[in-house]
Amino acid sequence: MRKRRAFITGITGQDGAYLAQLLLDKDYEVFGLVRRSSTSEVNEYRLHWLGIGADVHLVDGDLTDYTSLARLMRAIQPGEVYNLAAQSFVKTSWDQPLLTGRVTGLGVANILEAVRLECPAARFYQASSSEMFGLVQEPVQSEHTPFYPRSPYGVAKLYGHWMTVNYRESFRMHASTGILFNHESPLRGIEFVTRKVTDAVARIKCGRMQTLQLGNLDARRDWGHAKDYVRAMWLMLQQPRPGDYVVATGETHSVRDMCRIAFAHAGLDMAAHVVVDPLLLRPAEVDVLHGNPAKAGTHLGWAPSITFEALIREMVDADLQRLGAAPPRRKAQAA
Repeated sequence: MRKRRAFITGITGQDGAYLAQLLLDKDYEVFGLVRRSSTSEVNEYRLHWLGIGADVHLVDGDLTDYTSLARLMRAIQPGEVYNLAAQSFVKTSWDQPLLTGRVTGLGVANILEAVRLECPAARFYQASSSEMFGLVQEPVQSEHTPFYPRSPYGVAKLYGHWMTVNYRESFRMHASTGILFNHESPLRGIEFVTRKVTDAVARIKCGRMQTLQLGNLDARRDWGHAKDYVRAMWLMLQQPRPGDYVVATGETHSVRDMCRIAFAHAGLDMAAHVVVDPLLLRPAEVDVLHGNPAKAGTHLGWAPSITFEALIREMVDADLQRLGAAPPRRKAQAA
């Protein structure tokens, strides 16, 4: 009997790598879309970090090129398709709004159409985002909270979200969306604030830098671990009926909280190293994002398993390891 086949766009990203690892552990055959470039081998480092680089099938294509997607869907015939690819850095979306729209927005329509025409029985997952809530209309955001995106990225994600809903309702596709709140890991890109902080903490600890420049320290996010969140993606496609799910921890923490945990874990004083730079403030700030994961808990049986504090400490340890420094010893280990 042929193994179950899954197709992942964005497989070289944080979520794609963890999802591929999860699916391989469940004995799937995993195919991943890559856009070939001179930096392809560098971009695949997350797969190798997890030790699965040789276990996935990487195939050439582009989310903005419908013909490449249709060709791949026709040849592979996956049973599950996970669309995780996007221009996903919010700050960059103001500098490159048209690119963000083509990839993060219209790219979703391309892959939905390819699935509909070439492998209509496949189950489809779209990575939606809490950034769609933007200027929040309710203190805690659920699947019923009105959207009000505050960045080109949020707007593009909203287009992809509603296209997925529309294809589900128009063509009866098993198409689900995960409205994922912020989720991090040691595989997070350096351009994201959590990894920027933990990388800086490691460098300061090693004496390679002295100050960390940040924007709004009081912005609050609902942060979880990417490992937990990709598990929710998989659970959505195992349900008899498709749907839309908020995936979040139900807790918020500020950037200041995150810095305090990261610096303390490395035995450093945050106040001595963090500098607020007004140039790093967003043109339109999203002050608070706070998710209500009740539906995911009830319908999927999902709950986060890794705490915020454990997440940040894991990221600091990984960055210290990358720099060749030993991670801090735990109290239990020192006893």
